[in-house]
Amino acid sequence: MKNKKIREIILGKALDPMKLETRHSMALVAFLAWVGLGADGLSSSSYGPEETFKALGAHTHLGLYMAIATAVTVFIIALAYNQVIELFPTGGGGYRVASKLVGPYMGLISGCALILDYVLTIAISIASGVDALASFLPLGFQPYKLGAEVFFIGLLIVMNLRGLKEAIQILLPIFLGFVATHLVLIVYGIVAHASHLPEIIPNTLADTTELARSIGWTGVAGMLLLAYSQGGGTYTGLEAVSNNVNLLAEPRVRTGKVTMLYMALSLAFTAGGIILLYLLWDARPTPGETLNASTFKTIIASMGLGGPLLNQALLVIVLAFEAGLLFVAANTGFLGGPSVLSNMAADSWVPHKFRYLSTRLVTQNGILVMGLAALAILFWTAGSVTLLVVLYSISVFLTFAISLFGLCLYWLRNRVPGTHWLRRLLLSLLGFVICTGILIILLIERFAEGGWATIVIICAIAALCIFIRKHYGQTKAAIHSVDEVFAGQPFGACTEQIEPNPDEQTAVFIVGTSRGGGLHALLWVQRMFPGHFKNFIFVNARTVDSHAYGGEGALEQMRAEAAHTLEYFVDFCHSHNMASASYIGFGTDAVDEVTRLCEEISGEFPNAIFFTSKLIFATDNWFTRLLHNQAALAVQRRLHLEGLQMVILPMKV
Repeated sequence: MKNKKIREIILGKALDPMKLETRHSMALVAFLAWVGLGADGLSSSSYGPEETFKALGAHTHLGLYMAIATAVTVFIIALAYNQVIELFPTGGGGYRVASKLVGPYMGLISGCALILDYVLTIAISIASGVDALASFLPLGFQPYKLGAEVFFIGLLIVMNLRGLKEAIQILLPIFLGFVATHLVLIVYGIVAHASHLPEIIPNTLADTTELARSIGWTGVAGMLLLAYSQGGGTYTGLEAVSNNVNLLAEPRVRTGKVTMLYMALSLAFTAGGIILLYLLWDARPTPGETLNASTFKTIIASMGLGGPLLNQALLVIVLAFEAGLLFVAANTGFLGGPSVLSNMAADSWVPHKFRYLSTRLVTQNGILVMGLAALAILFWTAGSVTLLVVLYSISVFLTFAISLFGLCLYWLRNRVPGTHWLRRLLLSLLGFVICTGILIILLIERFAEGGWATIVIICAIAALCIFIRKHYGQTKAAIHSVDEVFAGQPFGACTEQIEPNPDEQTAVFIVGTSRGGGLHALLWVQRMFPGHFKNFIFVNARTVDSHAYGGEGALEQMRAEAAHTLEYFVDFCHSHNMASASYIGFGTDAVDEVTRLCEEISGEFPNAIFFTSKLIFATDNWFTRLLHNQAALAVQRRLHLEGLQMVILPMKV
């Protein structure tokens, strides 16, 4: 069986990026976006509230403050990120906010933190999901957890390579099952102990006052702040919508805001409700079980639905949905991470190939990198959720703080009457203070327990990105100098358009966006083969990457630019009394599209020889080959296999 057929069976048939209905069929409505992007935030209720409650130690009465603070914080961050959706409706989220409103290097730090954030989204969600499954399995399963995590990551990689919407639809029943089961448990758990609710507030205030007498109000405040920051993982995932607005159905801004509302309501209710359940049901850590598992076990047993076997079965179902949702949340990393990488690739911080789409119109390279990086993190940490939460929370709140700082600067610079700038500034400032406070506490308290690793990883990624951008900058400057050399090539006096004769010798030039490169090849051929070629054909195959496919009007702009470039070459030839024509194509794979066009031209012009230019670097190594595609060599090989002649002309930079 051919490789292409095997690929279609595993990943599905290729999609046409130029069809409008393809874009519409792939766009996410608010509900599906809530499932695909909101699962990350909602799943954090499986570990965030537990970390908060455990940090209180024996002073569990302080849990009431944490439940309220958690719900309020969710809405503050969500409302602040609604502004990001408004200001950057083409996506990019925290990276775009920092790059445009603060500066490119602060944008780089935000982007690096986001990449780490999404890698950790995958790692921590998978690790927590396997832990949830292990809660009702024998202790002998513990050594096999890492192998199970590898399996689930591999499964998610394949699902996302098939398409983002397809992956979300497959995971939809798990998401709905989690929402339904946890809604029932939280509502029942609160109603069942409703008689305790009137006394919770006075008892909490009395216990807090008593605690303050022994350790002081400063000690109480410190304990609350530490517990609050320890549960910082609860708020992770709220930025996912702003990073992926380009995936949403039109009107994107409205769809994004509705999705954020769904996310905020569901997360505030679930996370705050679970902390309240811990308090009402006097939750205590149990070896081999998560705090959620032990609490839900007690609640289910109190329902009186049946015997121990039925109660155990119901608990298994609840925990299975909890574990399942964590796997759905891991999928958010495969949505958001590649999106951040593609935005950074557009600014040349990472290899440009992270902008390329696969035949299924997903950023395949980004998906693979995110999956492999998550596997590396899991092997390094041995799947320790506690350590992963520390790494995760610091990277998330670093991004939050930078983004909200950028919003503060924006509203200070744009104090326009009628825009409610003061209200928005105060909201952004409040969010900035909260997120910065949590970040500082986490760095101080958890520096030796993994906080240092977050800083080292982000700095290492940033250093590599700076090196990559410097290389691209030097290459771009060199190409620009070549363009300037050929910019002065004069047009001839002829105005007549001469159509190519299929029976004559034909030179076909595969050109890109650089006019200098195309003219370099044309003049070289004329110099080396004077008077031999009578027809001059120009071919331009544009790659529909994530930037062109996701941006508003970007496809139309790409069409216009490609047509204008080809028109320049054809007009140049006509002005010198040379027969000329052009061919243009669009696709996700430049090599496939160029090969198809060349085969088509060969059928029409049997005496054709193909030419293209290739950048030649003074130092050629694996790094330069990684940063620059080898399309010229790949096309040459494909054409040679078809019996067509192609010459690659070196262009030293």
